[in-house]
Amino acid sequence: MAANPNMPVLIVDDYKTMVRIIRNLLKQLGFINVDEAADGSAALNMMRNKDYGLVISDWNMEPMTGYELLREVRADDRLSRTPFIMVTAESKTDNVIAAKKAGVNNYIVKPFNAATLKAKIDAIFGE
Repeated sequence: MAANPNMPVLIVDDYKTMVRIIRNLLKQLGFINVDEAADGSAALNMMRNKDYGLVISDWNMEPMTGYELLREVRADDRLSRTPFIMVTAESKTDNVIAAKKAGVNNYIVKPFNAATLKAKIDAIFGE
């Protein structure tokens, strides 16, 4: 089953330029229903009020990191199955392992392009 381009996608990043880049990449891939949050706590509030088909979150944010957001999402019965992609500038093996243990669906190291994002999304949705 391919990802539905009409599904709501949530971008979580405190860096406006990165949000714009990811939004543009998603648009290139045909996704039109895209929301954004500036940190994990804002994202969690949004997720509790709207069902998202995919979350793409930066790791490093204040006051709630993407990793903390992932852990909160996986601990919440209603949100726990939401597909989640972690984005980070750091390719530390420890971070990748921690994210995998916390239940991340996929992991992208910056910088990346539309083809990389598409491959990561396709891997989650079984393209």
